[in-house]
Amino acid sequence: MVTAIFWLIKMMSTTVGETAADFLSTDLSFGLEGTATVTGALLAAALFAQIRAPRHIPWLYWVSVALFSVFGTLVTDIMTDTLGIPLSASTLGFGLALLCTFAIWYRQERTLSIHAIDSVKRELFYWAAIFVTFAMGTASGDWLAEGLSLGYRNATLLFAAAIAVTALARWVLKANAIACFWVAYVLTRPLGAACGDLLSQPLANGGLGLGTVTTSVVFAIAITGAIAYLSMRSQQPNGQA
Repeated sequence: MVTAIFWLIKMMSTTVGETAADFLSTDLSFGLEGTATVTGALLAAALFAQIRAPRHIPWLYWVSVALFSVFGTLVTDIMTDTLGIPLSASTLGFGLALLCTFAIWYRQERTLSIHAIDSVKRELFYWAAIFVTFAMGTASGDWLAEGLSLGYRNATLLFAAAIAVTALARWVLKANAIACFWVAYVLTRPLGAACGDLLSQPLANGGLGLGTVTTSVVFAIAITGAIAYLSMRSQQPNGQA
C-alpha cells in the first residue's frame, strides 16, 4: 500500500508541477523568471528543513518534491521560451547531467539505493538527481508531445506503457531493483507533464480543457489526502512510511 501511494503521489506531484508552473507564470502573470525566483526561494527553505529534519516527515518530503517539480518545469521552460534552446537539446543535456550525477554519486558512495540515504552527502546527491529528473522529464515530455507532434494523449500513453514495462521487468524478470526504481522515477516526470497538459490545455490544443486551476486543485487535494494517510500510518506503533 505504501509503495503504491508513493508512486501515486509522485505522478500527481509532477502533474501539479506542470500545471502550477503554467498557472503562476501565465494566469497570474508572474512570468517565468518571477515564478522561478519565488519558487526557488520556497524550495531552498523547504530543502533546508528537509535536510535538517532528524527523521522522515512525509509532508515535508513531498512539499520538497512538489517544489522541485515546479522549479524543474520552470527551468526547462526558461531554457526553451527565453533562451531558445530546442527541447531535443534540453532533453539530451539533462540526460547527460543525470548520468553524470549518478556516476559521481556511485563513485563516492558505492550505492544509488534510496534505502542507503543516511547522511547529508547522500541526501544532497539524491536531491540533485531529483532536480535533474524533473527538468529532463519536462523537456522530454514537451518534446514528444509538442516538438514531435505526438500529442498529449499519445505521449501520456507512451510514458505509461514504458513504466508498465519497467514494472514487469522488475516483478517478472527480477531486474535490478535500484535500476528499475530510477527508470520509473525518471519516467513519472514526463508522464505527469504530458498528463497535466492533456487535462489542462484547451481542446483546440489537444487537451481536455479543464484548465490549470481545476487540474492543480484536484491533484493537490488528492496529494494532501495521500500524505495525511502516510503521516498517520507513520505514527502508528508498527506503521512504516
